[in-house]
Amino acid sequence: MKASFLGKQNHKQDFSRKWDFFLVLIPLVVALLALGIGRINVSPLEVLQSIGAHLGLGDALSPQIEVVLWNIRLPRILLALFVGAGLSAAGCVFQSLFSNPLATPDTLGVASGAGFGAALGILLELPFLGVQMVSLLFGIVAVMLTVLAGSSRQQGINRFVLAGIMMGSLFSALISLVKFTADTENQLPAITYWLMGNLDSANYYSLLLGLPFILGGIIVLWLLRWRINLLPLSEDEARSNGVNIWNLRIITVLCATAMTASCVSMCGQVGWVGLLVPHLCRMKWGNNHLKLLPASIFIGAAFLVMVDTAARSISAAEFPISILTAIIGAPFFIVLMRHTEGWKQ
Repeated sequence: MKASFLGKQNHKQDFSRKWDFFLVLIPLVVALLALGIGRINVSPLEVLQSIGAHLGLGDALSPQIEVVLWNIRLPRILLALFVGAGLSAAGCVFQSLFSNPLATPDTLGVASGAGFGAALGILLELPFLGVQMVSLLFGIVAVMLTVLAGSSRQQGINRFVLAGIMMGSLFSALISLVKFTADTENQLPAITYWLMGNLDSANYYSLLLGLPFILGGIIVLWLLRWRINLLPLSEDEARSNGVNIWNLRIITVLCATAMTASCVSMCGQVGWVGLLVPHLCRMKWGNNHLKLLPASIFIGAAFLVMVDTAARSISAAEFPISILTAIIGAPFFIVLMRHTEGWKQ
């Protein structure tokens, strides 16, 4: 009996390792395939040949294809990878923090604040990096105002949700005010298109400004992922496990806020990723964040690369990415919820 039990345990561990390897492999494979897909198609073998040439292992492709692969597509794919990972991780931890399956990265109003900052930057005719910096700043300001409005231990953590809804409404109104005063020929279309979400402005300079916030937040949450399981507990229950729950909540909010604000500042408001992907991962890996958080990060990264590749490939006119995430996410989420215990008739 003991040998049989140990055999089953070893089999489960081997299966778990295979899934870990598979999760890491998914975004890498998707990114390599996405490099070759577009208006100029490049075969996977040619992509590998170009990679080998950059490593000094062969001849490069034509200059035109090299520019398309490494100056246009690669920054965009890197942006999609990190934005997908950041939004999925933020949605995952917010759902646990607020014990709310409908919590999203914008629960505390950060996306609305960052959207207002970007709209204001476009109205002031700032360069793209200036728009990105103002957007990032107002995203952080929005969360600071939410925390100030909702900070009260006696009222519980859900007070922050109400404050976030209020702050999101406030900044949405400010966005409407900016759109009302914007020039209808140039500024208003630019603001509207940016708010729909797109990755076509990706470049290495904007990545250098935005990616440290996403990468830093992911690393901190990864290191604390076993503690994130304690977020729904009360203060006394968490203290019995040797964890200061309020410090953990503050760190979680700061990391999720920094990631979300950085994502929105680089590519606009991208919906559904932070809601759909964590739910999908919970069906497979449960609520243990030792597995759930890494799964959300890797699958979220692969998901957004696939959606962005479709957005820039299915027609001559590029689709805003939030349109596709909503078209894909809403029906899929309905089916997903109907197969869970919480949504059965």
